[in-house]
Formats: sequence, C-alpha cells, structure tokens
Amino acid sequence: MRLDGIGLLVKDMGTMIRFYRDVLGFEIKEAEDADNVYLVKDGTLFLLYGRKDFETMTHRTYEYVTGVNGHFEIALYVNTFDEVDAAFDHAVEKGATPILAPTTEPWGQRTCYIADPEGNLIEIGSWNKPYERKDQ
Repeated sequence: MRLDGIGLLVKDMGTMIRFYRDVLGFEIKEAEDADNVYLVKDGTLFLLYGRKDFETMTHRTYEYVTGVNGHFEIALYVNTFDEVDAAFDHAVEKGATPILAPTTEPWGQRTCYIADPEGNLIEIGSWNKPYERKDQ
C-alpha cells in the first residue's frame, strides 16, 4: 500500500476552505458551500469532507473533538528558519491559533505550531535547507 492522501472531516466547510486557501496557500478551487474538497498539495492528496455528508455516506455517526485536537498533526516544510517565523506570524495574523511560537529545537530543526479554525494541529518547520536536501 502507498499513502494516497490525508482527509479532514470538517464542521464548517467555508471557514476551512478559506483558512487552507487564504492562510496556508493551498490551491482550493471549490466553492465554500462544497460538500467535499479534493486537492493535491505537493504531490499528496488533501481532502476536506463535510462531517454530515461523510456520516450520511457511511451510515453512521461519529464523535468529534472540540478545542485543539491532540490526535495528529499536519506537517508543512519551508526552506529557511526565517520562513518559519514569517509563516507563523502570517498565519496568526490571519486568524490561526498560536500553539508554539517558532523555536529552534536541540536537534537543529526550527519549528512552530498553529491550529486551524477547527483545532487541528499544523506544524511549520525547517532544517534551514531546501526540502530536497532536508534529510541529508
């Protein structure tokens, strides 16, 4: 099996579309009243499903966490430490919830955390080198 994509079950599709499109720069073309959003971000399928629509499709109900969701994170990479700081400031200025201000960790990565409008954790990090060389 290969990882094909990541999906979020969202309560307010319009708010989440605006956040991922306008704050984080995801290329979302669907309207804010869409039931489902499918997009590819850097080669990975990223999906937003309306919670009620997903429940209807699967014929069951689910429980949803409120507040900041500590079950998983979405990790985004930028090439430089300065870009980590700038991305954090931009996201918070545009309404993201700040979780951890940019910090250079003992292992050499600069990282920060924000939460989207529905409380999903997002890490923005860098090893201060281009993505293609980050693991070297």
